Amino acid sequence: MLALPTLLRSPGELAALVPSWRALVAATPGTSYFATPDWVLGWTESLGREQAGRVLVAVWRGDDGAAEAVVPLLRTRERLHPRLPGGVPVWTVLGSGIGAADHCGFAVAPHRHEDVRAWLATLARRRSMLFPHLDPGTGDPYLPPGAREIERTACPVMPADPDALGSARHRQGVRRKARRLAAEGVVFTWAGPGEMTSEVFDDLLRLHRLRRDTIGASSAFDASRRPLHAALAARAEPGRGPCALVARDPAGAVVGVLYGFLWQDTFAYYQLGWDPAYAKASLGTVLFHETLTALAERKVATFDFLRGAEEFKHRFGATDRYDTTWLVARGAAGALLGAKAAARRARDRRRRPARGES
Repeated sequence: MLALPTLLRSPGELAALVPSWRALVAATPGTSYFATPDWVLGWTESLGREQAGRVLVAVWRGDDGAAEAVVPLLRTRERLHPRLPGGVPVWTVLGSGIGAADHCGFAVAPHRHEDVRAWLATLARRRSMLFPHLDPGTGDPYLPPGAREIERTACPVMPADPDALGSARHRQGVRRKARRLAAEGVVFTWAGPGEMTSEVFDDLLRLHRLRRDTIGASSAFDASRRPLHAALAARAEPGRGPCALVARDPAGAVVGVLYGFLWQDTFAYYQLGWDPAYAKASLGTVLFHETLTALAERKVATFDFLRGAEEFKHRFGATDRYDTTWLVARGAAGALLGAKAAARRARDRRRRPARGES
């Protein structure tokens, strides 16, 4: 007989769940940092705080009270166009808002798979679901009947090993540049989870903005994201959470930061910033090399580039894995979301260069 979950909504209930939830995520193969309560509740308390009243976390527990499945959802409204107010009502994965997370999924013990599938199918009868960037192992298996894939996103990964960074010739060149920077007095240090300060994060924001301004590119990574990353840093402990490789010049000023999240044996690369004055020295590439070296020393196995198939990731030696975005359409709202997805795919096809173009 299928079991129904306990439904949690209040901050106090969710805070009490954290230790058991985190242990379940750690015991579930294939989970990412974005499935942990650190990320999900950090996002809810910061960028998602205005929607906190629409949170619904379904929990199945064992006889000992420990969590055996946790499905965090948010009842929200999906805009049909940036210029149109409001939107259509949907269920989505809590913590996935405004494109913040990749590898979204749920921590579910094997004997609870059918319970979770059945409950989500029941929930989907009354409202459309839009589940972005689901992991194929921890998200896709629980999709309700009628779910339709509307987007597939490459998320390249590579070994966390400096000897895997591109070709032998490329590695030789990067090591030569690293030695040259060291000779000029540039020092690289690792700030692990629990050591990532607000000052380093502000340096990351400053250098990221400086680099983007130099090349004439925009970025959504700005000071508005500071509350989220402060909440993540507050939950960090050795072995999990925000961390960074930091480069300082001879005077001690921060000139480069490569930032991401550590969870189990994976580092998820999130953002980069470096001083354009070091462009000829290839500081950006050297930051990747030094990060891989620091991770290898700490027995981390995988460097995850997250979303985006930029050329440099493959040049560094990464291979693609994929997340998928799914729509479960219900009623008129679902039809409008389906039309929006179709229009986006058509727009992407028009923008895609023809074979042979660069």
